[in-house]
Amino acid sequence: MAKSRTIHICSACGAESPQWFGKCPSCGVYGTLEEQVINSSLSGGILRGGWQSNTRSQNTPTTFPKPRISVPFSEITQEEQFRFPSGYEELDRVLGGGVVPGSLVLIGGDPGIGKSTLLLQTANQLSQRLPRILYVSAEESGQQVKLRASRLGVKETTTTTYFDSNGQELKPPKSADSEINNTNANLYILPETDLEEILRELESLKPQVAVIDSIQTLYFAALTSAPGSVAQVRECTSALMQVAKRENITLLIVGHVTKEGAIAGPRVLEHLVDTVLYFEGDRYASHRLLRSVKNRFGATHEIGIFEMAEHGLVEVLNPSELFLGNRDEFAPGTATVVACEGTRPLVVELQALVSPTSYSSPRRSTTGVDYSRLQQILAVLEKRVGIPLSKLDVYVASAGGLGVEEPAADLGVAIAVVASFRDRVVDPRTVLIGEVGLGGQVRLVSQMELRLKEAAKLGFKRAIVPKGQTFADDIGLEIIAINKVIDAIIAAIPPQYKLGEEILDSNEEQNEEQED
Repeated sequence: MAKSRTIHICSACGAESPQWFGKCPSCGVYGTLEEQVINSSLSGGILRGGWQSNTRSQNTPTTFPKPRISVPFSEITQEEQFRFPSGYEELDRVLGGGVVPGSLVLIGGDPGIGKSTLLLQTANQLSQRLPRILYVSAEESGQQVKLRASRLGVKETTTTTYFDSNGQELKPPKSADSEINNTNANLYILPETDLEEILRELESLKPQVAVIDSIQTLYFAALTSAPGSVAQVRECTSALMQVAKRENITLLIVGHVTKEGAIAGPRVLEHLVDTVLYFEGDRYASHRLLRSVKNRFGATHEIGIFEMAEHGLVEVLNPSELFLGNRDEFAPGTATVVACEGTRPLVVELQALVSPTSYSSPRRSTTGVDYSRLQQILAVLEKRVGIPLSKLDVYVASAGGLGVEEPAADLGVAIAVVASFRDRVVDPRTVLIGEVGLGGQVRLVSQMELRLKEAAKLGFKRAIVPKGQTFADDIGLEIIAINKVIDAIIAAIPPQYKLGEEILDSNEEQNEEQED
């Protein structure tokens, strides 16, 4: 007879405990342990010698061991992975070049950031190329999805070219009514939260791509826990994964996030899927960042940039212009850096403000820049360069609020702070790239040539970089190699760049001095 036992599972981290505690022993969160009854009728024959009794050592020394079902690694053939475009180049970039058939993609983000908007627009674009696209709306009714689609300007007509999951061209299904062929009949909407109904629809319709919005609202009737719990999320995702792999269906799954910004549910959720994407951005700003943190079919830490417009999300073709200020207006305390997100270089303007403090302890504030890195740079400037910043308030921000956390932006932060302290203007045609060490030296960073080419493409003339690296002659920039931060300050903030005056060449200044 099957036996059952009771365990307690934490709804925050998924840890299991044999008894109930007020606080989870693993994550330390109070009131998250939930009781769950599981069936412990494991195959006793397997554990107590069912197969071991038949596989005892009976081989003679002359017999050679043979594999039962394993395959030698040398016999596995390598096939080229087919990908089909999603309709958005930014999404294809983050996915590694396109959508892989049969893959599971998990997309998380804050409420109202635009996850459902992105996936509905993507489903509409895919319906122009693939015969069957299923959108499972577990949070909204079909009328709500239709209302959102009309607000986003979802097209009601499709093209006549279709592709299956293997890249083979298909013809659209014929119908007696010609009007049906011209309407968007390739996008199917299923407002349902029952997992069993969704699985039946997937096996019956066999869509090329299915969108699950969202995984935390699905429930499996065989479990007693509420939707969104650890057990429900784990079992629903596992069942969807089995159907998707068996039927070669691509799943785009929406996941809720906690107040800390991590995807809600058990950590095993991110291990089950093939790709994990985070949709980030300030809901009061127009731009959105789609960031990859896990990808079994491509590189991680790639980003795609969108802008929330009147009719939904629009791709940003040149993101560097979005994070650059007005280079025609000279302002003190600004510097331009080139940050790399994956394989994409982004030219970002950094702004700094240094002012006397009104309190006993000065204030440091950052937006888009790592706070600990700023503290370290300020200590280096005071100790190695001699700039008294211990009694001054320092504010540093990146244009557009883009998070610039890589060490390559250290030199730009240092120059922006010094320029604001001296009330000077940095040459707006100069970019600064380098990592600042504790000894005041400037270290090399990776992908330097890629960064310089992006700066030259946007019209910059000079680049202040660490010494010790050679570049091609056709980069199109004047390279100024330096060893220490003090050398970068002298090169980036020459005496002629002053607030309230035009930028003059050194020859013109000498002529003016001779005339005086």
